[in-house]
Amino acid sequence: MTFSTNSFKQIVRRLFINLPRMADSNFAQKRVAYRSNDDLFLEENLESKDPIKLFSSWFQNASECSDVRQPNAACLATATKNGIPSARFVLLKSYDEYGFTFYTNSCSRKGRELEENPVAALTIYWDPLNRSVRIEGPVVKVSESESNEYFRTRPRSSQIGAHVSHQSSVIPNRDTLKKLTENIIMEFENKDVPRPSYWNGYKILPHNIEFWQGQSDRLHDRIKFVRSELAGEYQSVCKLGENGWAFYRLSP
Repeated sequence: MTFSTNSFKQIVRRLFINLPRMADSNFAQKRVAYRSNDDLFLEENLESKDPIKLFSSWFQNASECSDVRQPNAACLATATKNGIPSARFVLLKSYDEYGFTFYTNSCSRKGRELEENPVAALTIYWDPLNRSVRIEGPVVKVSESESNEYFRTRPRSSQIGAHVSHQSSVIPNRDTLKKLTENIIMEFENKDVPRPSYWNGYKILPHNIEFWQGQSDRLHDRIKFVRSELAGEYQSVCKLGENGWAFYRLSP
């Protein structure tokens, strides 16, 4: 059975109207204080006008904060060629002036989506610092030599796990993974574990990078860096950055 767009909307609307209301009225009241108005993130006080260098400074602060357990954890959003989105957390493994690199199974959902629609958005949030960074741009695979080099640094158990997991595929139970792990351990006993051909690195080549700092009055600070040639209609309000970047402030 198929539905027109209008029919589908009507069905969803009827279902929503009949949904019971949540009993927990406190849920909507959950909120925390961020920074005060004497601790602002201002253009004139930028540690660098190059967003990669500014990211490096913020990342260093997060890495030195004992309350930030994994500063390189990031939410990666991808989409099919038809625009159906999906998101999940990955670990950022390196960054440089060209982009931000993570590694994954190319047969996973994100790998398949990147194959057909090679663009992505990456968001990092450091709650104890009231800071977040958003990175968007096209995605390319890193070289096999770079993927091999990183794979060799992984713990052996993680190397074996890369062979065991056919990521995003359906499995009958947890014991399936246990049996596959035992087989892979035997296969590579007394041998180096090679990188599977389907396990690769990906680099996001940023077109824009946004820095967010939370304020308790919800008038958050947002400064967005864009490639100078992509500034377009915002040229009149852009400030000159460094190394081919421009930046401007966004309303919270």
